[in-house]
Amino acid sequence: MRAMNIAATGMQAQQTHVEVISNNIANMNTTAYSRRLPEFTDLLYQNLQRVGTFSSDNNTIVPSGVQLGLGVKTTSVYRVTEQGPMNNTNNTLDVAIQGKGYFQIQLPNGSTAYTRDGTFQLSPQGQLITATGYTVLPGITIPSNAVSTTINSAGQVSVTIDGQNTASVVGQIQLANFPNEAGLEAEGNNLFLQTASSGGPISATPGSPGFGSILQGWLEGSNVNSVSEMTNLISAQRAYEMNSKVIQTADNMMQTTSQLKS
Repeated sequence: MRAMNIAATGMQAQQTHVEVISNNIANMNTTAYSRRLPEFTDLLYQNLQRVGTFSSDNNTIVPSGVQLGLGVKTTSVYRVTEQGPMNNTNNTLDVAIQGKGYFQIQLPNGSTAYTRDGTFQLSPQGQLITATGYTVLPGITIPSNAVSTTINSAGQVSVTIDGQNTASVVGQIQLANFPNEAGLEAEGNNLFLQTASSGGPISATPGSPGFGSILQGWLEGSNVNSVSEMTNLISAQRAYEMNSKVIQTADNMMQTTSQLKS
């Protein structure tokens, strides 16, 4: 009874769909979170009568054949990298990217991670760091006697020192971009790592062609749409129930067959 195995693959696929939706809803308020979408494809087919074969000695050709599918599988869960809403925080060190690009973050092991989460703070030494304490590259230090900090749209960081009238430039934020953003590997803590699928990073100043600009005092919100997610959840639940109903029906058919008397 192929129907039971086929329906089982459908239930597994819809379970994955619900898990993806659950993660999206859980991260509705996560800064710069990009919602995920699962992608499904059909499995191999069994050819009971191959299409295009000869059906008689007169070389007549089978027009469609008999192919039975074996179900469905999840091929990928990809990130939707559309811009999230901008939320005003009025925090001097909060920055958002308007457009494409990622902030570059140095991990404790010396490697570089990438994020769109601009919730930055200062270390005890005055270095610009993430909320988890990782250094924002290329390494920017704010003097302890600075009375104000300004980050312009091009990522230039300027400070006004106590007793001075003019601002001094102390650093320049660089953004990175990738040929295939979807190929980045999520590491948690809003961080991503380069992979062979993403391609190598291309660094440039914010506002350069193909790169977004910086907005100080704002944070990018999650691009999860609650109404869309609930609609998808209902659809996945119904599909799961329908596949389970197929298994129940196939089981009843098998019981009926086993009860037949010769």
